[in-house]
Amino acid sequence: MTVVSAAPASPPPSDSGNVLVIGRISDDPKAHYEQLKPLLDYVVPRMRDVGITGGRILMARDAQQMTSYLRRGRVDWVTETAGTAMQLQKRAGAKPLLLTERGGVSRYHSVFFARKDSGIDSLADLKGRSIAFQSTASTSSYIVPASTLVEHGLHMEILLSPMDRPTPDSVGYVFARSELNIAAWVHKRLVDAGVFSSLDWEDDRRMPAAFRSDMKVIYQTPDYPRALEMVRGDLDPKVEARLREVLLQAANDPDAREAMALFFRTTRFMPVDAVSQQGLDRLLDGAVRVREQVE
Repeated sequence: MTVVSAAPASPPPSDSGNVLVIGRISDDPKAHYEQLKPLLDYVVPRMRDVGITGGRILMARDAQQMTSYLRRGRVDWVTETAGTAMQLQKRAGAKPLLLTERGGVSRYHSVFFARKDSGIDSLADLKGRSIAFQSTASTSSYIVPASTLVEHGLHMEILLSPMDRPTPDSVGYVFARSELNIAAWVHKRLVDAGVFSSLDWEDDRRMPAAFRSDMKVIYQTPDYPRALEMVRGDLDPKVEARLREVLLQAANDPDAREAMALFFRTTRFMPVDAVSQQGLDRLLDGAVRVREQVE
């Protein structure tokens, strides 16, 4: 019987190689534990032929802590959005294992928008204006759009609040914490523009139809992977290969259906193809550019 336990904040000494540890950066460990556990329970028994006999879940409070866990071999497998996954690759040597299709969508893009009466028609028009992001952890609503602004030669300046104004030669940015707040702040003219994923743009819960009718899209980024399964760089190749095999086959196994649905509405795992790799490379380069400017 597989035993899967939530790890304490300070993890125990490293196990022998028979325990597979899945990690997640989380601000809600209880909810995420319940999403991770069924899939880990499905995977572990199918990896006995490579010596895996147990599983554990280990939460990290942020990317920095997860980087430490990966470097020290405390975590074997991490599920993350593409932007954070690329940060873990850069900082901890983690490797992409598979793409994760969620709700039937494997790729999406970021949508910059403003009010139709704002006079903003392009990214260049954001100079001297303000934009709302979601949080520093968001791929679609910070990492990708911030790197896009830098790539277009725009200097970013953090604002104290939505009421604060940037210098004339900068794009001022604030964090709204939720996609609905971003839409509302733009609609109420608290900020001049907002940005989030193409999925959020079409979702009435995040961009209400009454708001959308007053908005216009001013820029859309190229597509990038929605989510990734990552493994630590020094994971046993036999374990890595078997984990990839089990996850790739899961979409065709009725026994995995419920576990995958709970696992962030995953519909299938997919190999990292050339187009997706190009998107990941852009993300990695963009994240470096943003960090250089912001820091």
